[in-house]
Amino acid sequence: MQRQTMKIVIAPDSFKECLTALEAADAIEAGLRRVWPDADCVKVPMADGGEGTVRSLVDATGGKIIKKQVTGPLGKPVDGFFGLLGGGDTAVIEMAAAAGIDYVPRDQRNPLKTTTFGVGELIRAAIDLGVRHVILGLGGSATNDGGCGMAQALGARLLDSEGNTIGRGGAALAGLASIDLSELDSRIAEVRFDIATDVTNPLIGSKGASAIFGPQKGASPEDVRVLDEALGHFARIVSRDLGIAIDQVPGAGAAGGLGAGALCFLGGTIHPGVDAVIRAAGLEEKMRGASLVITGEGKIDGQTIFGKTPVGVARYAKKFGLPVVALAGSLADGSRSVYSHGVDALFSIVPGAVSLDEALAHAETNLTRTAENLARVWCLAQHLPNE
Repeated sequence: MQRQTMKIVIAPDSFKECLTALEAADAIEAGLRRVWPDADCVKVPMADGGEGTVRSLVDATGGKIIKKQVTGPLGKPVDGFFGLLGGGDTAVIEMAAAAGIDYVPRDQRNPLKTTTFGVGELIRAAIDLGVRHVILGLGGSATNDGGCGMAQALGARLLDSEGNTIGRGGAALAGLASIDLSELDSRIAEVRFDIATDVTNPLIGSKGASAIFGPQKGASPEDVRVLDEALGHFARIVSRDLGIAIDQVPGAGAAGGLGAGALCFLGGTIHPGVDAVIRAAGLEEKMRGASLVITGEGKIDGQTIFGKTPVGVARYAKKFGLPVVALAGSLADGSRSVYSHGVDALFSIVPGAVSLDEALAHAETNLTRTAENLARVWCLAQHLPNE
């Protein structure tokens, strides 16, 4: 009996704590090939701008990881990294690789003092390699300094009322009196910066960087007040000296206000994270001629519709009228909401009642088995031979 040959686009995010996006795509492909050994499986590892974005885009484009020691959020050296994508003119940087909360022990978390200086050092290292396009992923930060540390690393002069450089950290912004960009790395103007984030919070206020994200970085209620006032003061100085309004721009509050800093110091444009990744990976073009799109991530719930990978992938797939199936480690409350955002079917890969440790340990096997079952169900629905 003649086998059905079809093109399948496999575009999952990582399954946190167990599989990278590429490993997840490989596991899905292995399951599909048990049913369709001759299928054209196009694997496009995905991310939404947060942790795993560098790895996903490097894998998707045949790029490489560049390691670079930089200044960590506490001012001590850390081993940072960024991705140089295939082609060599685009870099993807996760701010957390230089200023992430994982670099700070829980008892030392203090956004009054932590800095994004290392993020600027990664940007400079990328530009030194001839990069002319940077995708900067925001998320997982330990900081609340509005990206001022990043700017200082790139040559910006942030001065107090006596003309001295202000210190590092969110609290230091309260002493900012003027901004001088005359010594900012001139190559910044030649680079296009796409800022990838899955949050839309403004810089200041009750929904701003300090109020919403400060507590998880170690800020007390009083610290939140100090930080919010400092960011507000920073925004006023930016408006006066640079002529840019940053206080209420959606996404400006991402990563402790690094979104705002990227706007005013880098001339960046804020995008939903998954859209930036989809464009860089060329996913839309790879969907042409496909019969099926498979996506997924570790958990699908009511928050998935707010900029997460499965819905982002589904939105592009619907441009071609393609069916979309999402696989997940768990389907939590609100997961059915994705049905109204382009996902046609959901499957949990967990086979039964197991502990989290067991689920993580067997994620690859479970994902492969579920992909095989998906292919068999597809064959039944299409009246196709399945082996």
